[in-house]
Amino acid sequence: MSKVTLKGFITVPLEDFNTVINELPNHIKLTEQEPGCLVFKVTQDAHDQCRFNVYEEFDNKTSFKAHQNRVRSSKWGQVTGNVTRHYTIEGA
Repeated sequence: MSKVTLKGFITVPLEDFNTVINELPNHIKLTEQEPGCLVFKVTQDAHDQCRFNVYEEFDNKTSFKAHQNRVRSSKWGQVTGNVTRHYTIEGA
C-alpha cells in the first residue's frame, strides 16, 4: 500500500481560537501515537494567527482512515467544528 499525504491549512474563527489552541497539543500528541502516523505537523501561520498549516503522512489508506475516524469522535473534532479546512490529499 502507498503512503497518504495531506497538505493544507485550517482557518479558525476568532471566537473559537482559544479553545482550539488549547486543545491542539493534545490532538498532536494523540495523532503522533496512532499506528501508521509517519509525520504530523500543525503550525500557526506567521502572518495570520487564525490560520494553521497542516502536513500529515500516514503509511497507508487504512491508517489514514482510522485517523480521520478517531478525529471525528474526539474532542478535537468537537472544538474544530467551525473551522474551514483547505486540504489536498494524495494517495487516499
